[in-house]
Amino acid sequence: MADQEKQAPAKDVEMKDAEDEKKDGGEEQQAGQKDKDLLTLEDIRDQLRLVERGVAQKEPRYISRAVRSLQSLRKKTNNIVLWRLTVGYFPAASPSKDSLLDYLEEPMEAEAVVPFRPRTSKAAVTSILPEVDVFIHLLLLLRLLDSENMEKAKRCSDSLMEKLTSHNRRSLDLISAKCYFYHSRIYELIGQLAGIRSFLHARLRTATLRHDEEGQATLMNLLLRNYLHYNLYDQADKLVSKSTFPGNANNNEMARHLYYLGRIRAIQLDYSEAHHHLLQAIRKAPQHSAIGFKQTANKFAVVVQLLLGEIPDRATFREAILRKPLLPYFQLTQA
Repeated sequence: MADQEKQAPAKDVEMKDAEDEKKDGGEEQQAGQKDKDLLTLEDIRDQLRLVERGVAQKEPRYISRAVRSLQSLRKKTNNIVLWRLTVGYFPAASPSKDSLLDYLEEPMEAEAVVPFRPRTSKAAVTSILPEVDVFIHLLLLLRLLDSENMEKAKRCSDSLMEKLTSHNRRSLDLISAKCYFYHSRIYELIGQLAGIRSFLHARLRTATLRHDEEGQATLMNLLLRNYLHYNLYDQADKLVSKSTFPGNANNNEMARHLYYLGRIRAIQLDYSEAHHHLLQAIRKAPQHSAIGFKQTANKFAVVVQLLLGEIPDRATFREAILRKPLLPYFQLTQA
């Protein structure tokens, strides 16, 4: 009994130590998350400075770099980051700020204890550039899209489109093209793609008149995707015949356009032209990403080649990313 009584306090001490270690571990994890959020905010601030420099110097390449960073920033943003970013950039009395904060959950006091001040005290009372406003709005839209909150994402996207149509600035062209892409994507996910067709046509006319090549390329591809989604191949062909796709479009948009052309020509039984367009689309696709696009394009290319009476190259079926999805097509080729 005496030995058990002596051992009891030792157990209590061990339990307290375990609880303290658990508490310390939780605090360290929370501190680590705060540091991670701060690094994300600093990354976004750096990209927004590029946007500001691009506007000030009228250099689209700076804005293009910021737009290319969206995918990496998208993976790191969360509710707290977006809240602190919006509060930090927008002036206190700003309708845009209030509308953006409506889509976010207000963080707990402990989470938002350190304010994020990316602007000087003198600049903080002035309104921000429309390009910065739209960039932050787009980051918020991507967050809602990733969290699959489609009702809020639709409202957020609609308000973003209203914001874009109210401005006539060439420095907004590159960011606007991305906004149109995600606007269409959201309506596709909720099954209302036909509802934005007239809007896309109107924006395409505006982009053509303003010689906005990035916007033209994106909007033409979105309209072609819209038509093909509903099997409206005749209307898609009319759009292609009456419009000129910009020759200076980036490779991603060019690859999409060639893929859509390949599908249209295949339906029209012009298999030689369809195969040519599909092969070009595969070559224009990014080398180390866009795996889903390359798989789908290769499926169409194999089918069209078989319809031409040709045997597809067996090396295509041996590629690592194509081996499994193209297995049924390989068996069809062997037959």
